[in-house]
Amino acid sequence: MTPLILEPTADTPKIHFDANKGYFEVANLSLPEDAVEFYKPVMAWLNEYKQNPNSLTTFNFNLEYFNTASSKQIIQILLLLENMHKINKVLIRWHYKDIDEDMQDLGEEYDDIIDVDFEMVEY
Repeated sequence: MTPLILEPTADTPKIHFDANKGYFEVANLSLPEDAVEFYKPVMAWLNEYKQNPNSLTTFNFNLEYFNTASSKQIIQILLLLENMHKINKVLIRWHYKDIDEDMQDLGEEYDDIIDVDFEMVEY
């Protein structure tokens, strides 16, 4: 499967999905003007990947900040990963700065609502 790599901009996150290397990351800032449109290829790639996922998918969220529209898309990604977890193991690693209580709280909230192994990673 061809990797999906989107370089970050001032408003959009870095997306790096490589099934062959087992590397999945959403990082930096997510503030796109049209989050649904930005995340459309991301969701399409993940929907294709879930047809034949790795035996373990370790998915890293390393976001500094994201807006409400992006939050809705992140929830869609989490729900897709939860669905995939019913067949193959999924681990979500939620990275947050040690001084960023808001991002920590968001990760803990997502952990409460998503039935997937969830690891909080403080840095």
